[in-house]
Amino acid sequence: MRILVLGFTGYLGAHVADRLRALPGVRVLGAGRSPDAEFAVDLASARPEELAGTLASAEPDAVVNCAGATAGDAVTLAEVNARGPAVLCAALREAAPGARLVHLGSAAEYGPGVWGTPVTESAATCPAGAYGATKLAGTAVVTASGLDAVVLRVGNPVGPGAPPAGLPGRLAGLLREAGRDPDAVLRLGDLSAYRDFVDVRDVARAAELAVTVPGPLPRVLNIGAGSAVPVRELVLGLASKAGFRGRIEESAGGGRSIRSGEVSWQCSDITAAAESLGWRPAHTLDEALAALWEGDGTP
Repeated sequence: MRILVLGFTGYLGAHVADRLRALPGVRVLGAGRSPDAEFAVDLASARPEELAGTLASAEPDAVVNCAGATAGDAVTLAEVNARGPAVLCAALREAAPGARLVHLGSAAEYGPGVWGTPVTESAATCPAGAYGATKLAGTAVVTASGLDAVVLRVGNPVGPGAPPAGLPGRLAGLLREAGRDPDAVLRLGDLSAYRDFVDVRDVARAAELAVTVPGPLPRVLNIGAGSAVPVRELVLGLASKAGFRGRIEESAGGGRSIRSGEVSWQCSDITAAAESLGWRPAHTLDEALAALWEGDGTP
């Protein structure tokens, strides 16, 4: 089985590619802008006919699209998160219409949740900010493509290799700088929001199952822990793993993104993933934080 992984050097993509490489009889083909890529692909600027030629050369049985932008202006986000999937679907229809497409979406597509209520895949979508809106546009393209495609709407990934662009990775860096200095002070934004944190290794396992489970799948599946915890709990948990002895200061609004400020509660109902993929998260938040701090499980 030949599986093309777009964005294979990114945080999610690296874990997905590593998981797929462990499968017997599978050849993982890396595609992206990295010099290590077997196939040079930039979804933000690629033309459908050019990408179709690349796909014809790769001859994939499945494609996993882990390419995406989490930061940048609206144009950058739209180019990668919305235009990219549209180009990919057009190229797949021409060059590999029988290949299964697994596209990584985001729980940010839902927008603000109802406090205490996990959101299902059929819920209305009302994203806060350009990131969620562009990810939702990408999902719309994939689900309407007519391909054998599924979108995995991923919650807040955490675990080994977390990048500094997100809170878990940035916090790990700050804690390493602070060491065990009792006078150290970490100044963070409001940590009262609730999020559905899912171990990145569980996300990779969900992608593996989405590739390999036979038969048609639902168009969209939520991939999360199925529970919401305060962001403050993540911060204190990682600080404990680090043996941090200093002080953590919160400031309302300080350092909060638009989607963090406007979405106080986020939790995914993961029943459909259990029914369709036989998937449930295997790692707790505590295990994810331990792996992040210790560096275990990094591809």
